[in-house]
Amino acid sequence: MSTNRKLSYSLAINEALIQLMEIDNSVFVMGQGVKSPWYVGNTCKDLIKLFGEERVIDTPISENAMTGAAVGASLAGMKPIIMHPRADFALYAFDPIINQAANWSYMNGGQSSAPVVFWLIINRGGEQAAQHSQALHSLFSHIPGLKVIAPSSPYDVKGLLISAIKDPNPVVFIDDRWLYNIEENVPENIYEIPIGKARILNKGTDLTIVSSSFLTTECQKAISKLNNDQIRIELIDLRTIKPLDEDLILNSVKKTGRLIVVDGSWKTNSIASEISAIVNEKAFGYLKSPVARINLPDCPAPAARTLEAVYYINYERIIKTILKIVNC
Repeated sequence: MSTNRKLSYSLAINEALIQLMEIDNSVFVMGQGVKSPWYVGNTCKDLIKLFGEERVIDTPISENAMTGAAVGASLAGMKPIIMHPRADFALYAFDPIINQAANWSYMNGGQSSAPVVFWLIINRGGEQAAQHSQALHSLFSHIPGLKVIAPSSPYDVKGLLISAIKDPNPVVFIDDRWLYNIEENVPENIYEIPIGKARILNKGTDLTIVSSSFLTTECQKAISKLNNDQIRIELIDLRTIKPLDEDLILNSVKKTGRLIVVDGSWKTNSIASEISAIVNEKAFGYLKSPVARINLPDCPAPAARTLEAVYYINYERIIKTILKIVNC
């Protein structure tokens, strides 16, 4: 089918849901606001009209109960997608996510698993402050038994979400609303992007930058601003945070000798920390300068716009770090 049509990030999510629900009756969506034609950026547009209330289940504000119901349904042969419109409040559901879904296959010797997608939406900025804007991907990636995806583009989010729904294991889908209006060409057909495979967005030999989700777009802006500076930057979009594509990262660092990890979580015990450790353990002899990490500061998100402008990572901060590292 044609690939010459543009689709926004949010509608690429919507298309993936519709296409998988059309071909597999065991797939269903549940969560707060999933019946709404406009809520969470139109990602659930037309689902209730196409599939009815039995497969599009609007839930009360009871995160632990509804997540537990989704995990239970997955153990009974269904493929639920449980949507948390604010990732922060998925913390109420740690027991079904971690104690149950993540451990299930291990506890029964691989005889069965929990094929459930935990769809966690990040709502940063807009004066939403500490309790409504947390990026928790590092936390979930720490848990054995969970896979974690964090796409950065419409093409990737459709392909990765389809792979997540088809995966026999639990997958955490980190969905950043700052990406919702981005558009690009997306094929109409069903396609999969393998979980655990990063991609190189920009080839270079002077410096490797590793990022994911919304911050990949900020890295692309930084690279475009430095086009005339003759710094040849290799940009890797992780796409999957757990498992990491270690080989792609290490091969790039061995080529460039420099690494910046741009990660939208807090600095301590972050994905940036993990990638830095991997590179130091397996490619230390190739490094020409120390690994640099760009993270959020180790404090809660502020409410004031003036403080948000300092708190969140942008392309200007990335440029400053690039110039510092290449001049070491």
